[in-house]
Amino acid sequence: MLPNLLHDLKESTKSADLLQSSITINHNRIHFTYFSTLINQEKFHHDVLSFIPFSKGDLGQLRLQDLQAMIPLEGMKISQELDEVLKSLVRGSIFLQLDPHLHEGLIIDISDQQSGLRDHNDTENEFSVIGPKVGFVESLDINLALLRRGLGTEKLTFEELSIGKMSKTKIVIAYLDGITNPEYINTARQRLSDLDFDIVFESSLLEQLITDNSNSPFPLFLSSERLDRIMYSILNGEVAILCDGSPFVLTGPTSLFSFFVSPEDYYLPWILGSCFRLIRYFGVAFSILASSFYVAILTFHYIVIPRELLGPIIESRSNVPFPPVLEVLFLEITIELLREAGSRLPSKVSQTLGIVGGIILGQAAVAAGLTSNILLIIVSLSALASFTTPIFKISNTIRFLRFPLIVLASLWGGFGIMIGLMFILGHLLRLKSLGAPYMVPIFPFRNNSFSDSFIRSSFTQLSNRFFTTRPLSTKRFNVKKNKDIGDDYNSE
Repeated sequence: MLPNLLHDLKESTKSADLLQSSITINHNRIHFTYFSTLINQEKFHHDVLSFIPFSKGDLGQLRLQDLQAMIPLEGMKISQELDEVLKSLVRGSIFLQLDPHLHEGLIIDISDQQSGLRDHNDTENEFSVIGPKVGFVESLDINLALLRRGLGTEKLTFEELSIGKMSKTKIVIAYLDGITNPEYINTARQRLSDLDFDIVFESSLLEQLITDNSNSPFPLFLSSERLDRIMYSILNGEVAILCDGSPFVLTGPTSLFSFFVSPEDYYLPWILGSCFRLIRYFGVAFSILASSFYVAILTFHYIVIPRELLGPIIESRSNVPFPPVLEVLFLEITIELLREAGSRLPSKVSQTLGIVGGIILGQAAVAAGLTSNILLIIVSLSALASFTTPIFKISNTIRFLRFPLIVLASLWGGFGIMIGLMFILGHLLRLKSLGAPYMVPIFPFRNNSFSDSFIRSSFTQLSNRFFTTRPLSTKRFNVKKNKDIGDDYNSE
């Protein structure tokens, strides 16, 4: 029995952008199968449909070879292989079939080579020196085309939903069929379907509506505008959520450590990538703890100050009439005001405000005796270290955590800082992202996932997907050890 490719193609992928349409003329049918996100619709109508003889009686004896001769396009091919047809479809071809000969069809390449490209879709908030600069835009169709072209597999599945009683915003759930755990797909689908909201116009709003804990300052979905970051998340078995009108895409389940991973880590040698990632972790710890340690030491723990530093500290604070906590809060709030003002102004004006405002206000505050030189350096380095995180939302969380720790340090010194850190750790251990633990691989402990958490191991150690997302298929690629060229010379 000959295979029915029309049925097999429909069963091979459940993606919403795989369309099958047919035209009936004089009791004869022509079937078309294609990915709507990849083909050029104008080319489809102008170069394909316009050359099909639709006059009465023409289709009865028509063969695929006849259509191949009529359509003025190159590279057409008649095929009966399902795998070959699927590979052609994900590259932007259509598959034309004549009823009742559904065991074969004509592959026609009408891909939209410019799909997803425009002049201003560079990544503005997640800049990297090395690697692609392609980012998402506000058009959902373009974003789907970017994902479809980037991954290039028929396993990529899109599920389309309509959210918002008034806005009817198009939402798409993207995942890899056969790799992503169905539990996370069902959780995301259910939370989106249960939403009872008037208007949804941005993915950040959507994130707050479907998050596991709306009272946490930590982001529980990774939000990114970079195409390569989202593709890497999907390949690892995560679920991506795209919102029409938003250039940011959500992925989950995610962990806390994912927010400190930069795509540049994978474009550099693994030793350099690991070094830079460790620098980010150090920067985050310094940004959160530096100001609170200053308050705790000067208020309660003078004895830990080295004798060589005691003189400069006393001299710098000799004209400051405030206790350390007020001094720190004054400078921290000043830095936050400069940040907020700079982010609301045009880019050229904001750069001038940040540089000139920081220098003038800092020097004026020291000259007026409102703060010390040492604290000015500490707060400046703390603010600088908070910018080392690749994801903007986690940097906001870091900025927020400094203030309760400063207050606790002023009340109970180092003991207060420990109380604050234990409270933060306890809160993190209870958090979940799409039902998955937020602190994995530390809790629950997964030693096989440490190869890409605190450091980035070589690709020979990253051949498996991480068990943190519980993928259905763990193998990403097979590792083959390269033979040393020097061995060939030695053998000769």
